[in-house]
Amino acid sequence: MRHDRCRREAGIDGRPDSLKKTCETSLRNLRTDVIDLYYLHRWDEQVPIEDSIGALSDLVTEGKIKQIGLSEVSADTLRKAHEIHPVAAVQSEYSLWSRNAELGVLDACAELGAAYVAFSPLARGFLADLDLNPEAFAEKDIRRGMPRFQKPHFSKNAELLRYYSRIAKEAGCTPAQLALAWLLQRAPHIHVIPGTTSTDHLEENLKAGSISLNEATINILDALINSATVSGPRYNAATQAEIDTEEFSAAANGVDGDFL
Repeated sequence: MRHDRCRREAGIDGRPDSLKKTCETSLRNLRTDVIDLYYLHRWDEQVPIEDSIGALSDLVTEGKIKQIGLSEVSADTLRKAHEIHPVAAVQSEYSLWSRNAELGVLDACAELGAAYVAFSPLARGFLADLDLNPEAFAEKDIRRGMPRFQKPHFSKNAELLRYYSRIAKEAGCTPAQLALAWLLQRAPHIHVIPGTTSTDHLEENLKAGSISLNEATINILDALINSATVSGPRYNAATQAEIDTEEFSAAANGVDGDFL
């Protein structure tokens, strides 16, 4: 099948034998005998999730991995996987401007006892750099291919930052800390993994764990930045085809009139 070939070329291969070979390669590269948490980063739709998880379960039995994780999956896929072997963590995008987790998988994680690991909690830098300029992105920056950072979406989204910055000042924290604090207060099973190449930013991010936002601030943030006020989809059509997460049926192109 052409679709199957395209997914293989994109590195999405959930066949049991392939997963086991990949694990062996990882063990050699990491120079270790066991991997604590092993993620299936994309569900290969050409392979039943039960088969892929079955292979990972075998690796647990063999002592090569300790825990199984999934990435960018729906609540339905998570539950099917969990029936085969307990899933320790689900890693997916979650931030003020990417709320897909709230459509089901976040609750499913709580129900099944799995950690929810939020990647891109700073909206891929959008909520950390108020002077972000997509035109200055490096040639290989993956954000170049993301609609929210392209015209006409980015200019609309940038309007949100004026009000977002004001909320951060009133809360007595930086914009990045505000985004992380909002996430950490959503639920106790949420963990954040902000990326950074700066030790200063790392220290700044760590301090977000000690920030407590009041209910009024949280409500204002929820109203300002959400699936209806953010312009543009998360991914382009080609990348979106690889993703299993629940999607909002539609998103408004404008922003809430109470703020603009």
